[in-house]
Amino acid sequence: MEVPTDAIQEATVEVRELRKRFGSVTAVDGLSFTVPPGRVTGFVGPNGAGKSTAMRVILGLDTPDSGTALIGGVPYRALRAPMTRVGSLLDAGAVHPGRRGRDHLLWLAHSHRLPARRVDEVLEQVGLTGAGRRRAGGYSLGMRQRLGIAAALLGDPAVLLLDEPVNGLDPEGIQWIRGFLRSLAAEGRAVLVSSHLMSELEDSADHVVVIGRGRVIADTGVRELLDAASGDRVTLRTDARPQAMTVLAGAGATVAATGRETLTVSGLPASRVVEVLGREGVPFSEVAAYRATLEEAYMELTRDSVEYTAPVPGTDQGEQHR
Repeated sequence: MEVPTDAIQEATVEVRELRKRFGSVTAVDGLSFTVPPGRVTGFVGPNGAGKSTAMRVILGLDTPDSGTALIGGVPYRALRAPMTRVGSLLDAGAVHPGRRGRDHLLWLAHSHRLPARRVDEVLEQVGLTGAGRRRAGGYSLGMRQRLGIAAALLGDPAVLLLDEPVNGLDPEGIQWIRGFLRSLAAEGRAVLVSSHLMSELEDSADHVVVIGRGRVIADTGVRELLDAASGDRVTLRTDARPQAMTVLAGAGATVAATGRETLTVSGLPASRVVEVLGREGVPFSEVAAYRATLEEAYMELTRDSVEYTAPVPGTDQGEQHR
């Protein structure tokens, strides 16, 4: 969707050289990125990378030591009727358990002089019409997430910041939010989504900002990131895995076992892999260009930014031939 020129600035989030320390801990260190309208931007990084701090600074909840975080060219605290400019979900549990879902939204709406009909509209948008008159204390985590998203949408804002909105959603809810986020961006909104579920961002985000230790590691399109992570590797499926690994390694390839009958081959094009296996009489059922997942690309990018790493039980980690 082409966003009107006069709406681009109003719906753009700009973070420039942001720095924030808490005592001796540096939470964000020179962080810079832009969230433009018309697309879903994934915001990812290991625990402690600075994602939540950056979101809190953007929303005026924390004051940066230096740098700027602007929405439509101004700080959040300078916005008039901010709910009509920015919608946010940072904590799905931030609702009084004794208050009915609809009443929770009503008092938020009253704070910005929004009509009661808007409450019913957003409840319908997130699929909570039937549960709106129930007390929030009886909601599942997934229902509280939906209520938080409804609150973020109340003012029909051009910018949305959602921190881990998929947490607690069942498979149906995950499928719903995937399409919902895309539809919001298609309306010309700037959507920034923090998530640990890379598989969901792969299906919903257009762009990702990856941070580690408070700094940007990557700021790129999802497709471009996956293409770079995939490289020139080839996926091979064979029931003669040991023989295939040996002959391909002998031909100069680097080969890694990725499953009982699957190998990932680097250093040889697919046509050469087929030629080598055929010449040596090694049976195989499939040779195809390797396609990396967003989770793989993310793990590679953040390898040096996590606080602790350990081998994953049950994998073929370390089993490589060259």
